Amino acid sequence: MNKHIARKTSPEEEELARKREELALLQATLAERELFLTNLQAELSAFEGRYLRQVGTLYAELDEWNAKIAESLADEEGTEESRSAAAQARTQAEESDSAVHGDAAKVQEFLPSAELKALYREVAKRVHPDLATDETDRHRRDHLMAEANVAYQRGDADGLRRILDEYESSPESVRGAGIAADLVRAIRQIKQVRNRISQIELEIESLIDSDIAKLRAKADEARAEGRDLLSEMSDDVRRTIDVARCRFETGADEKAKA
Repeated sequence: MNKHIARKTSPEEEELARKREELALLQATLAERELFLTNLQAELSAFEGRYLRQVGTLYAELDEWNAKIAESLADEEGTEESRSAAAQARTQAEESDSAVHGDAAKVQEFLPSAELKALYREVAKRVHPDLATDETDRHRRDHLMAEANVAYQRGDADGLRRILDEYESSPESVRGAGIAADLVRAIRQIKQVRNRISQIELEIESLIDSDIAKLRAKADEARAEGRDLLSEMSDDVRRTIDVARCRFETGADEKAKA
């Protein structure tokens, strides 16, 4: 009789194997959706930066001329209504100036390499906070995932590797034994990952519905037609600036003659 008879797999072990397979598939999906979300955020930020530099600066200049015109009318008319309009116009000009000189305007084009994307996927699969099984592990994963997002958007592949190494060598990466505990852990992780994927889809939907995303979509359509939408917008604003400048200068000349 063969002494090395294979031990029959228990129902708990079979269920654990199925759950681990399901979890692995969900982890891959989660990593892809996190990557898509992070790319979308970075691409929209880069487009917003380009818009602010190319078009926003001109709108800021136009708002400055409109503020000067409103202030000139307020000096001339002296009414509460004209002074209020002048104050609002000045506030708008200051806000526009702040926007085009803020951090958003400095964001450059985002072109991640295939290696960078692969590293980010691996980090998301291994380190994602929704794979945590206790609060200590979640806190550490939150911190590392935040660092990974920054490293990815900076194009820092070495930074992503360091994050992977740091987590894999940490005590929190060690898991306890026991089929029952492993099964409960897998079930909870599956629920957490599913919840996060649902949350990501809502975040992506919100981003796609944002004004800057809609403008970017129009710019992409224009590019497909051989046009540069932001350049066209810039030209339109410049013409409006010329009209506002002439209006202000004409008013100043009339005041000087009076």
